[in-house]
Amino acid sequence: MTPLSASLRGIRVEFSGVRAVDDVDLDITAGALTAIVGPNGAGKSTLLEVLAGARRPTAGEVDPRGHTRAFVPQRAAISDRLPLTVREMVAVGTWGAPSPRRPSSPARRQAVDDAMARLDITPLARHPFSSLSGGQRQRALLAQGLASGADLLLLDEPTTGLDTHSGALIRRAITDETRRGTSVVCVSHDEALIACATHLVHLEGGRVRSAPGPAR
Repeated sequence: MTPLSASLRGIRVEFSGVRAVDDVDLDITAGALTAIVGPNGAGKSTLLEVLAGARRPTAGEVDPRGHTRAFVPQRAAISDRLPLTVREMVAVGTWGAPSPRRPSSPARRQAVDDAMARLDITPLARHPFSSLSGGQRQRALLAQGLASGADLLLLDEPTTGLDTHSGALIRRAITDETRRGTSVVCVSHDEALIACATHLVHLEGGRVRSAPGPAR
């Protein structure tokens, strides 16, 4: 039996009576890179927020199967007014209750250092987060997710609108993370990232239009 990192059953999300996500059942395979694809307005980001625990569904159940989750939103969702340096922003990922993979105090600094190095933002550590370019900002947000040590990493459009260098770094970090045993779910229109996925979920009109399974 294939191990799972999360399950969704009967998920429905409504906004003013309109169903953005409609009766979705979904199993997330452990240790895999799962890409949620489909047209704009299909409900992809909403479904990801439900899976992350960031949005309560109108109906249905989410079972994270005991796994810790880290949600990395689109960079546009993060306020420019946060008075944090880049290092402080990445360190936010180490806050919260410890998990078997989330470091306690002595190792947290190392987790932050390692995540920043993987995304090539160590030289920016003392810069204000608000001063970063779009690509640098997205790399810092992904580094925050990596520093958390979560078992399940949830990414909303992690490479959209980025420069070539940032996009390549992020794709490499994501695929490296799955090799380390982390389950990664991303919403994406990036064909290069989708090509790296081991599993695809096609969403359209708030419904899964093709059976989730291994990418071909």
